[in-house]
Amino acid sequence: MPMPAQPDFAALSLDAIAAFARDRRLPPVDRWHPAHCGDSEMRIAADGTWFHQGSPIGRAELVRLFSTILRREPDGGYVLVTPAEKLGIAVDDAPFVAVEMKAEGDGARARLAFRLNTGDIVTAGPDNALRLAHGSDGPRPYLRVRGGLDALIARPVFYDLAERALAGGDTPAGVWSDGAFFALDAG
Repeated sequence: MPMPAQPDFAALSLDAIAAFARDRRLPPVDRWHPAHCGDSEMRIAADGTWFHQGSPIGRAELVRLFSTILRREPDGGYVLVTPAEKLGIAVDDAPFVAVEMKAEGDGARARLAFRLNTGDIVTAGPDNALRLAHGSDGPRPYLRVRGGLDALIARPVFYDLAERALAGGDTPAGVWSDGAFFALDAG
């Protein structure tokens, strides 16, 4: 079954983005519990590149398809799961990367939508929190995508977030989205 075409993120309003995200149907991986079958020999690098047996997966459609059956396990590991099998997958940092942001509104009425490297669109809010962690290379910003899966926010996108936070005048500095406030500190 072919994957649906991804919309032009830059051309969409946030209302259209929200509708697209709402209408996207994902497989019910949280309800599938087959026996663990082994290792997929796949890895998601920290930059969001997917590999199989050490070689990058070049087909974006294939990566998007695999991303829809990705699940985080209670022990913190990651698996690719179908109704019939479950295979481990290595994830170096976060399985997704937020590569673009679109903002509308200010203060508590603001909404921030993010396009992921897989083409998924996520609006930050109560169910999709933004958080900041400290890494050896500085602050590491993340967006909750779904079911324990996060997206690392790409550095240029984080700079846009930080600029927005500083302009907002909140203490601590942070951003609003979909009625939720997210402090941009790693406290």
